[in-house]
Amino acid sequence: MGKNLNDVMLCLFVSTLLLSAVSCAPNDGLRRIGLKKIKLDPKNRLAARIGSKDVGSFRASIKTIGTSPQKFTVIFDTGSSNLWVPSSKCTFSVACYFHAKYKSSLSNTYRKNGTAAAIQYGTGAISGFFSYDNVRVGDIVVKNQEFIEATREPGVTFLVAKFDGILGLGFQEISVGNAVPVWYNMVEQGLIKEPVFSFWLNRKPDEEEGGEIVFGGVDPAHYKGKHTYVPVTRKGYWQFDMGDVFVGGKPTGYCADGCSAIADSGTSLLAGPTTVITMINHAIGASGVVSKECKAIVAEYGQTIMDLLLAEAEPKKICSQIGLCTFDGTRGVNVGIESVVDENERKSSGGLHGATCSACEMAVVWMQNQLSQNQTRDQILTYINHYILKVGEGAAAQCISGFTAIDIPPPRGPLWILGDVFMGAITQSLILVN
Repeated sequence: MGKNLNDVMLCLFVSTLLLSAVSCAPNDGLRRIGLKKIKLDPKNRLAARIGSKDVGSFRASIKTIGTSPQKFTVIFDTGSSNLWVPSSKCTFSVACYFHAKYKSSLSNTYRKNGTAAAIQYGTGAISGFFSYDNVRVGDIVVKNQEFIEATREPGVTFLVAKFDGILGLGFQEISVGNAVPVWYNMVEQGLIKEPVFSFWLNRKPDEEEGGEIVFGGVDPAHYKGKHTYVPVTRKGYWQFDMGDVFVGGKPTGYCADGCSAIADSGTSLLAGPTTVITMINHAIGASGVVSKECKAIVAEYGQTIMDLLLAEAEPKKICSQIGLCTFDGTRGVNVGIESVVDENERKSSGGLHGATCSACEMAVVWMQNQLSQNQTRDQILTYINHYILKVGEGAAAQCISGFTAIDIPPPRGPLWILGDVFMGAITQSLILVN
């Protein structure tokens, strides 16, 4: 990378995100690549958990390889460093038949390498061999980029993936085969104005736009506020030190002796030590990774529940007042209607989603607790929408907590993995190489 990249910083915009899409002047020197949302698959929830690159909860992007452009959909992953796509020589893995494949004979800028390569992810693996070719990312053409042609993708992880390959944005220190990462070559070949890349993730569920990754700087249309610079403590992953974790405004003390965190765009959730994650999930009314409290209830009835609480209605009667339970004198019980589904589903359903009443009661208790801590209406509704993720549609809809447990022992741990839940909901995350 050279002397210009010796000092490394992770810059986080701890600020209010501007989620509306605003165009900037085309001569601002920024290279923008639009991102697409990828919905979480309720049948493949494991893929969203730590270590998995499958269904990275949120986004993929289009790039091309070779002079006769071959298009691929990839995940931009700060938790790995290699670029790989399926190869036309992949004939024994079913996954390759469901995704775009690179054919070297179609490109006159292809250059043979042939060195064997293999990558193990948390719930999947690929193997193949290295090749060289020109890679186009947005309007940036990286020449002579080393990448992996995947000839084996065993198991089901990449079979069900809604992307073809992965473009790693980590450091060369963790690159398989010591291959130079794509964004290193962007800097070395003078293709971007500044050695910086940044993410904007659009968390509005009803909008098609997934967000942007910007190479060469930060788009001012997507943030406001001051920058907080955090030194990278271990090159390889984007790892930095973090302080204590507060739950309900109170310190847990778990990280009193220090914890580390990794910003990982290839992980859907926010993962941390079981002790603290259990406290967080309890605070948001989740019984574990799969939560009985669905975001859809809050989306449909959150304002009404809030109004009733502020009007000092009896909390245990609220769910019956809005029609999700019947009150038997002591508590709410299920009623014979289907709620939190669209109108057509509701009319066609003669049964009852058994968790509807209890989910409503959880929402009431949680909101009541937040109000007692002087949280505002907007803060409460926004918090729920960020940290409880909906998977599936209609009657098949479920919710998962945005927090999941992972215990990594010293000396590497305790370690937190800050995935899309953190990068999209809390901050505009910027990776800065100074």
